[in-house]
Amino acid sequence: MSRTASPDRIRLVVLFGGISAEHEVSCTSAAHVLAAARREAYELVPVGITRDGRWLRQDAAIAALAEGAALPGSLEPAGTVVNPIDLLTDTGSGLPTVVLPLLHGPHGEDGTIQGLLELAGVPYVGTGVLGSAVGMDKGMAKVVAAQAGIPQGDWIEYRDGGGESVEALARRAATTLQFPIFVKPANMGSSVGISKVAGAEGLPGAIKEALQYDEVLVLESGVHGREIEVAVLGDLIPEASVPGEIIPGAEFYDYEDKYVTGGAELQIPASLDADEVAAVQELATRAFTAFRLSGLARIDFFYDEGTPDRPGAGWLLNEPNTLPGFTPYSMYPKLWEASGVGYAELIDRLVDIAVRRHVRRAAISTTR
Repeated sequence: MSRTASPDRIRLVVLFGGISAEHEVSCTSAAHVLAAARREAYELVPVGITRDGRWLRQDAAIAALAEGAALPGSLEPAGTVVNPIDLLTDTGSGLPTVVLPLLHGPHGEDGTIQGLLELAGVPYVGTGVLGSAVGMDKGMAKVVAAQAGIPQGDWIEYRDGGGESVEALARRAATTLQFPIFVKPANMGSSVGISKVAGAEGLPGAIKEALQYDEVLVLESGVHGREIEVAVLGDLIPEASVPGEIIPGAEFYDYEDKYVTGGAELQIPASLDADEVAAVQELATRAFTAFRLSGLARIDFFYDEGTPDRPGAGWLLNEPNTLPGFTPYSMYPKLWEASGVGYAELIDRLVDIAVRRHVRRAAISTTR
């Protein structure tokens, strides 16, 4: 792989933890990325963000990395308190800095940390402010997908305090959507706060549960289809991995199934014919471009093949994930491994994309 845009060695700041409900997922992702990154290519600087928003340089992990010692399977923020801007702009090592944010959920993949990194003027892995915000907000993502002509299921959006009661929303959903209905916080990932509701009587409770995590909700008709995911890598010209299929071990692919029990079955590659693979890869890269994503994303679809007595809807977008996990159960690195890109090379390519994008954008004039 060519790394002509990147210097020989980089100070790679790995951000993890954060104040969202996906804190634990982020800590696990960070441990595995730090263990896999090539020591000869990077000076690794793990920085944990506590649940109350303090930034801590992970001194013990830095020492372990320097000694070649193994890291635990998950890191919890601990160490020396640091000022974010001082940390990001530190040039004491003489190496250029690239930031790898592994902050899932709100204040991590919603454009907020990306805005800070833009102001600090440092290259970073992943999508920028706009794409991160749109990709994180399930309601806005559906609006953009509709405008781009990307097929998706029926849905409605709800904003708490907008004049419609929980009970009125439940009645509206029951009459306009098809059961089972999925109730989701608009700005949350890893299936946190999501409920699958089989009948009208369960909607009020599911809505109240989701409102604990966000003031904006998305309610979706359940789709009778297979769950197919595609990993996308790149920037202006993205590449799609082989598709993979999720066969949930639980009623649906929830938080426990993803990160705790690992009960879901991952089929990589998915059992699809060549035309089906080409179609979903084209949709995945089209969605990546429509949402203005960069670096990495996992684009999730449903494939409704239909039955002898019911016509299928074909490919339907579920959602984009702009910062997919890097845990042992995560689909994103597994899909790229099956596509010929190993874990360490994947990190290299993401860093290289970040540097190239930063150089390109820095050339844009800011004066008249």
